[in-house]
Amino acid sequence: MSNIVDDIKREFAKSENSLIKIILINTAVFLVLLLIKIIFTLSQSAQIYNWLLDQIQLSADRSAFLYKPWTLFTYFFAHEDIFHILFNMLFFYWFGKLVDEYLGAKRVVALYILGGIAGGLVFIVLYNVLPFFQAHLVDSGMLGASAAAFSVAVGASTLLPNYTFNLIFLGPIRIKFIAIFYIILSLAQTIGPNAGGNLAHLGGALIGYIFIKLLQNGTDLGKPIYAVMNGWSNLFRKKPAMQVTYREKQVYRSKSVYSSTTVTGSVETPDQTEIDNILDKISKSGYESLTKEEKQKLFRASQQK
Repeated sequence: MSNIVDDIKREFAKSENSLIKIILINTAVFLVLLLIKIIFTLSQSAQIYNWLLDQIQLSADRSAFLYKPWTLFTYFFAHEDIFHILFNMLFFYWFGKLVDEYLGAKRVVALYILGGIAGGLVFIVLYNVLPFFQAHLVDSGMLGASAAAFSVAVGASTLLPNYTFNLIFLGPIRIKFIAIFYIILSLAQTIGPNAGGNLAHLGGALIGYIFIKLLQNGTDLGKPIYAVMNGWSNLFRKKPAMQVTYREKQVYRSKSVYSSTTVTGSVETPDQTEIDNILDKISKSGYESLTKEEKQKLFRASQQK
């Protein structure tokens, strides 16, 4: 047990590991809810569990949402069904890995959160506007990361539409066709028993497409989320212990000495020679042979055109 806890701590200690962190958070919430459900069901206090679930699931009822606005965020980190969380996390991991490699970990977080929020808002608005759904307004409640996962999937498909996944029994399929298939499937199921969830899928898909298109034009919708992430990490970052040093003589050096040791955390815009070398590597070995830094440089160069 201690080894599992240590492994989880190591994963959360990594700075560029947002993809796995989101999966671990979803898994932890699922297991906690499952344990609470078992305890209160066996103690014949299921109403307590239902009350707790009501505090984290998103309701389409406007008055309920205004009373519990935090549910717009909590719903896409919670699942009740094991196959629901399994599919969502696999879907999220497959496509999120591409976004992580090409755009960095923080864009994965932005797509996930913005997709979840957009999906929730679409769910609320359409249930209150369309007469078809208004009859089920009071009983409507939504859990699950499907909208957030769809946002990441459509974002990856917009960024790399011709990238292929090797699917069992089907062989290599371009990811744009996978995304289109699930969008059409969700659209067709908006009149089914899980209408609210499928409406949320479409909201997440839309924000994923918009996010990447704006990013390619130089506008990053994720900046507010990055600011919150930086503030949160700085809040829990340990401050170095104060050290007192004594120096007998102050030595001054030219700026050139220090400039050679400057380290930046972001990928610099490459020159034409670097781009040509990257394109030559793609033509010889394929896109998959590029390193994470080369993929990010290629994307940075495309923004300068």
